Amino acid sequence: MIERPDVDALMAGELGQFLQGQVSVREDAKAKTLHRYFVCLIIGLPFLGFIWFSPIGDLRLFITAGVGAASVWWSRLPIQRAKKQTKSGINAAIARALGLEYCHDCDAGRGFLRGKSHKMFPSHDRSGFEDLWWGEMAGKPFTLHEAHLEERRGSGKNRRWVTVFRGPIITIGFARDFHGVTLLERSGRHKKMLFFGEKDNLTIDGRVLQRADMVHPDFEDAFTIFTTDQTEARYLVHPTYIERLIALENAFSGKDIKALFKDGELTVVLKARDMFESGSIDHHRDREMVEQCVGQFMAMADLCAQLNELER
Repeated sequence: MIERPDVDALMAGELGQFLQGQVSVREDAKAKTLHRYFVCLIIGLPFLGFIWFSPIGDLRLFITAGVGAASVWWSRLPIQRAKKQTKSGINAAIARALGLEYCHDCDAGRGFLRGKSHKMFPSHDRSGFEDLWWGEMAGKPFTLHEAHLEERRGSGKNRRWVTVFRGPIITIGFARDFHGVTLLERSGRHKKMLFFGEKDNLTIDGRVLQRADMVHPDFEDAFTIFTTDQTEARYLVHPTYIERLIALENAFSGKDIKALFKDGELTVVLKARDMFESGSIDHHRDREMVEQCVGQFMAMADLCAQLNELER
C-alpha cells in the first residue's frame, strides 16, 4: 500500500517554495487577461458594429460568435497557462512523495490502445490525454492517465464536438497469473439482433471471447463477462471483486466501469469527472487544492490496490 503524503510537510518544503513563487506568476496572468479583454473590447466592438450594419445577412451571427469565442480564448490564455504550470508543480510534488513520476502532457499510452482494441471506448473522432502518473504500486507496475474523447456531430450550423468519454485509464501489473483474455463490463452493451438478450460471444482483437455465466446471480444483471477461458474468468472475477469495482466507480461518481485482464495486466476504464485539477488561479486555495489532489489520488490508489489483492 502507498503511504499517504503529509500535506504539512509538502507545504513546508519544496512545494511550498514553488507555490510561493507562483503567486506573482498568477497575479501577472490575471493582469494580462484583464488587459486582453480590454484590447478585445476596443478593437472588437467597432468591428462588430461595422459587421452588423453591413448587408451580409445571416453571416453576422457567425462572425459575431466567432469573434466572441476567439476573444475569450485569447484573453484567457495567460490564466490557463498559469493554472497548468501550478497544477503540474503540485501534482509532480505529490507524485515524488508517493514514489511515483508525473507528467501533465502525455500520449495515448498502452492502456488506452489496449482498451481501444478491445472496444472499451465509444466511437470518437479526436482524443486528448493528460495527467500521467506512473511507477510501482505494491511492487507492481502502475500507470494512470486521463482521456478525453470527442465525436463530431451534426451538420451545417449544428456541427459541433461532443464529449463521448472522459475519465481515468488505469493499468496495473496483476498479482495473479493468468493466460487468457477476460473482459468485464456493465451489462447491456452487446445486444443480439432485435435486442433479445446479450450476445453469446464477441470477436475482439482477432480473438473470440465467450460470454461467461457468473457464479453470483445478484451481479449477473449488472455485469457481463466475456472470456477466452471460462475457468480462469471465474477465478479472477468473484463477488468480492465486483464489489471493489463498484466501490471504485462510486468513489469518483463514475459510471460504465470496465476491466480487462490481458498479458498479465489489469486495465480499468471508467467515465468520471475531470480529476487532479489542482491548479487554481487563486493562491489562497493552494493548500485546499493540494489536499484535494492527495485525497483523490489516495482513494484511487487504495481501491486499485484492493483490486490487485488475492481473495482470502
